Amino acid sequence: MTWDDVVVLGRNLPDVEVSTSFGTPALKVRGKLLTRLRPEDDSLVLPDVPAEEREMLINADPDTFHTTPHYEGYAIVLARLSNLDAARLMPFLERRWRAVAPKRLAATFIARGVSS
Repeated sequence: MTWDDVVVLGRNLPDVEVSTSFGTPALKVRGKLLTRLRPEDDSLVLPDVPAEEREMLINADPDTFHTTPHYEGYAIVLARLSNLDAARLMPFLERRWRAVAPKRLAATFIARGVSS
């Protein structure tokens, strides 16, 4: 998977825009971070992943999921693009989208049965 693939997937969700965060490519929903690229290790920053889930992901698939000391203490996991596919990434994007999208937009989207 490449950043361009992530953009295509993310743009399937309402109001997702291509932007930047900390000087790196990012996807946002009305200015709120959905995900961003970490070019230094070609990984995605995936917010809203609690510590217990992050540890489970890293233990189950360390080739894909990882973290760095910088992200310790935050509900974030890093995912290597080279080991991701759409089926694995979309649940993370949808969860974060539901967390940051305006409530009315999220309710409409979910009511249409598009989101899981």
